[in-house]
Amino acid sequence: MTEQVFPEPTAGALIFNEEGQIFLMKSHKWKNKYVIPGGHIELGESAEAALKREVKEETGLDVFDPVFICFLEFVFDDAFWKKKHFLFLDYACKTKSKKVVLNSEGQEFIWTSLEESLNLPIEPYSKKTIELFIEKFPNGF
Repeated sequence: MTEQVFPEPTAGALIFNEEGQIFLMKSHKWKNKYVIPGGHIELGESAEAALKREVKEETGLDVFDPVFICFLEFVFDDAFWKKKHFLFLDYACKTKSKKVVLNSEGQEFIWTSLEESLNLPIEPYSKKTIELFIEKFPNGF
């Protein structure tokens, strides 16, 4: 396996359904904690295009109206299953999709309120994104 040479830019999605609930999935890559879906940005791909592609690949959901929440840096933290340096670009977005189809990265999923999500076993970077969303958008999305 090749060692990482540069930080890996990623796009993450705090997805809201029509009832105002957010989507979280458990991932073995994050020690079976809940996470927001997302993944790497490919060369030549915009962050928003990567966001839509990664969400579709991981969850089967189509998302729209992305709004930037935050940038977080992840440097060799033990929260992930292997040693990595990520640059997280996290967005809030909406979906009208009803059917979730998880790929191998997700073991189970839930729809929950923002407030309830903070009491779940959630990996620290997804939790920080949710907290920053609540701070940045106190009247909701």
